[in-house]
Amino acid sequence: MSQHSFRASPFHHVIGKAAVKGRSYHGLSITRSVQDNHFCAVNPRFIAVVTECTGGGAFIVISVRHTGRVSPLHARVCGHSARVLDVKWDPFNDLRIASCSEDCTVKVWNIPPSGLKADLMLPSKDLLAHSRRVSLIEWHPTARDLLLSSAYDCKVFMWRLDSSDVPVIVINTHCELVLCLSFNADGSLLATACKDKKIRIIEPRTGRVLQESRWASHKVSRILFLWDLKMLLSTGHSCWNQRQFVLWDLEDLSEPLLEEDLDGGSGVIFPFYDADTHMLYLAGKGDGNIRYYAVSAVKPYVHFLSEYQSSSPQSGLGVMPKRGLNIRVCEVFRFYRLLTVKDLLEPLSFCVPRKQSEGFPEDIYPMTAANEPAMTANEWLMGQNKGPLLMSLRPKSEWFDPCLTETEPAANQNVEQPPPDLLADLRDWTDDDTQSQNWTSFSVSGAEACAPETEFHNVIPLISHDSDHSDENEL
Repeated sequence: MSQHSFRASPFHHVIGKAAVKGRSYHGLSITRSVQDNHFCAVNPRFIAVVTECTGGGAFIVISVRHTGRVSPLHARVCGHSARVLDVKWDPFNDLRIASCSEDCTVKVWNIPPSGLKADLMLPSKDLLAHSRRVSLIEWHPTARDLLLSSAYDCKVFMWRLDSSDVPVIVINTHCELVLCLSFNADGSLLATACKDKKIRIIEPRTGRVLQESRWASHKVSRILFLWDLKMLLSTGHSCWNQRQFVLWDLEDLSEPLLEEDLDGGSGVIFPFYDADTHMLYLAGKGDGNIRYYAVSAVKPYVHFLSEYQSSSPQSGLGVMPKRGLNIRVCEVFRFYRLLTVKDLLEPLSFCVPRKQSEGFPEDIYPMTAANEPAMTANEWLMGQNKGPLLMSLRPKSEWFDPCLTETEPAANQNVEQPPPDLLADLRDWTDDDTQSQNWTSFSVSGAEACAPETEFHNVIPLISHDSDHSDENEL
């Protein structure tokens, strides 16, 4: 991508805007753990935050609409006997969440649709196999009921939640602590960053190492697939103790494509990648700033866009899925920053500044991952690979057919839906805009999104999300 192409991108002027005080979440007793995890997980219905707890481990689950001060007596999930180290929502079920802990267990919890009214003590699944504290968990991106865990025993387990409580896959390829896990888009590859400074690409069904790299000038701490660009991104420290990020060719890890120093900070750099917009966000633990970049498959690969700056350091971050964003203000990404020193959870929205206009902004909202699995756990374990199902964020009144050409516009594409003022404080956020009565999503597999008109019968039937939330409940 040329310099001119970067500047012509609609994301060249993306700006970050923190929510006003009344739209944040106050009074949370956020964990003081030194573990380098996010400690926060978000979906369009609920927010989970790991909290301080005496005599065990706990995390709190609150509604996305529950802004303002959170009561110290609010119900919690408190079934762990030691500090909770990580929490992750099931990408295909907004009411199911997994957690791991220093008590060497992984637990899966079912949250009531109306939220917690009393402390939740009994998990739906209690997974016991690790011999030391469990530090990481990760859901499979396309298959239902598959959960990955990694612990200080240097083992990585794959759990099948719809069957027995024993691991179905054990990966014993690491000799030291695994610092980070990352699936590619269809879950056929697993990238790991290890304390031995090595990056490994693993076939997760067999545990076979496909590629391994150790770059002398890069001490890796986090790893991330840029799957649509056939790249891998890692963050860490250089031999001069400078924080840096490194781009790798997915087919050849012998030498990096790009190595760029950031600053002399000591905190871990958390990378976040949005494949829909080809934007990379870098947020440091203990930093108040978030850098964001445009990424391309050709040199110079990465172009710095801007930087959000704040005087309040973040100890963790959660990310809202695309189906929970507010398209009426052209919101393309939303963080939830944990500000431990203030006991505050602060939403931070990244928006494309543009004037109010009619129609759906297709250039910034392409088809995105849906909250429906592409296959079952058994299908994946038997060797099948399927990309994520895709959905459109287009409102129902502007029905979107991906196979229409420019000469075949949608029948009602001119329906007027004026968005609110871009300079508003995002007071019209909802817990999930795509689940209102005015929204319809439809899902196709990644390969079918651009299928020719003669193959349109392969499109998966519509997935309708109904909700009883009215406009009165908008944030």
